Amino acid sequence: MAVNEDEEVSEGYAQRVGLRLRSVRKQKHLSLHAVETASNQEFKASVLGAYERGERSISVPRLQRLAELYDVPVDQLLPKQTAPKTPIIPLVNFAVPANGGPEIVESFAVNAVDERRTPIVEPSLKVTVDLIRLNLMEGPEKELLRRYLSMIQVQRQDFNGRMITIRHEDLKVLACLFELTAEEMARRLDELSLLITT
Repeated sequence: MAVNEDEEVSEGYAQRVGLRLRSVRKQKHLSLHAVETASNQEFKASVLGAYERGERSISVPRLQRLAELYDVPVDQLLPKQTAPKTPIIPLVNFAVPANGGPEIVESFAVNAVDERRTPIVEPSLKVTVDLIRLNLMEGPEKELLRRYLSMIQVQRQDFNGRMITIRHEDLKVLACLFELTAEEMARRLDELSLLITT
C-alpha cells in the first residue's frame, strides 16, 4: 500500500470515528461547549468539533478520557469493523448419513416458513427504566440491573443515559436472572421506583 493510500484509509477512519463521537455526544444531549465545560476545558469545543469532522485524529488516551466523560465503553466511540463478506456455499449434493446409510441432499432450504405452524404470540409488555434513579439506588439488585441494562445499551447503541425501554424478550431474560416472571419483574421494578410511565 502506498503512502497516499495509507493517508486515505487513515482519513476515512478518522471521519468514521468522528461520526461515532458526534453520535454518542448527541445521544447524551451535550453540546460541544457543554463537553468543554464538563471536561474542565480538556476537550475544547473547537478541537472536539475537529475530531467529529474527521479533521484531526484522536489519541487513545484522549479517547479513553472522553469515553469516561460520556460514561460509555471506549469501544462504543469507535466505528464498527466491516468484516469482509464470506461467500455462501450452497448446500446442494452433500452426503448426509441417515438410517445407517448415506443419502444425497438435492436441495436445502434455510429459514423456510412453515405455514402450518401457528406463530407464538408474545405479550407486548415493555417497560421503561429510569437509569438516573437506578444509579442512585442502593441494594443488592442494583449491580445486576445496571450490568444487564448496560449490555442492552451497548447492543442498541443507545447512550442517552436517562432511560431505557426494555422489550418483552429482554424483560423475560432479566426476570430469569431474578428468578421471577416477566410480569413479576415489571412489578419489582415498579416497587423499586425505577419505572417511568408514559
